[in-house]
Amino acid sequence: MIRPFPVVVAFLALGFSLPAADPVRVFNGSDLAGWTTKPGAGKNLWVVGLPSVPRGGPRQLNLAPGTGVMVNTTDRHGQGLNLVSPASFGDCFIDLEVMLPAGSNSGIYVMGEYELQVFDSFGKPDAKLSAIDMGAIYGASLPRANACKAPGEWQRFTIEWRAPRFDAAGGKTANACFVRVTLNGVVLHENVEMPKPTPQGLTGKEHPRGPLMLQGDHGPVAYRNILITPR
Repeated sequence: MIRPFPVVVAFLALGFSLPAADPVRVFNGSDLAGWTTKPGAGKNLWVVGLPSVPRGGPRQLNLAPGTGVMVNTTDRHGQGLNLVSPASFGDCFIDLEVMLPAGSNSGIYVMGEYELQVFDSFGKPDAKLSAIDMGAIYGASLPRANACKAPGEWQRFTIEWRAPRFDAAGGKTANACFVRVTLNGVVLHENVEMPKPTPQGLTGKEHPRGPLMLQGDHGPVAYRNILITPR
């Protein structure tokens, strides 16, 4: 009888990862079917269309008919709602693109609870980066460098994520971790553990799996090409 277990051990000992599952395209590009919003005081202002930054750079996005991009059309704090993906994940690799107008603010909540900051930080010196700047892990780690592009340009995040671990009784045995985060090809973080959720997350609690949540209550923002690969 052939036993696969020793082969698995050998791969791990040599530093290889087990094969990941197929990527999941959580946004179909045509509509927001399956997506929900976190309850709040605002309105659901997420739509599908083709965004652009107005001339002169006001804190808003113009919208033209089209597909492939999800756009939060709010123009002030507290007006909109956060958007929650239809599928939940544990360990995963997240690849997505984001666009901001000048001065806008959003966030990527991994598993709905741990926020990677999305903010217009274009041109800000590295030495002056703060906890709210583009690519900061809110409340946990500043980005190593300012890799933020100009307002209106598409920017690409990649996030290698490890979910928190729990024992059979539900007790946490290991923290969640941003294993590696890049923005526009620049490494911002490596091995940043998250001992607790970020404030204003989906539930405020930790779980072995959770959805992607995109912040929509702070300012206009657009997302596209969202791929999540379970690991």
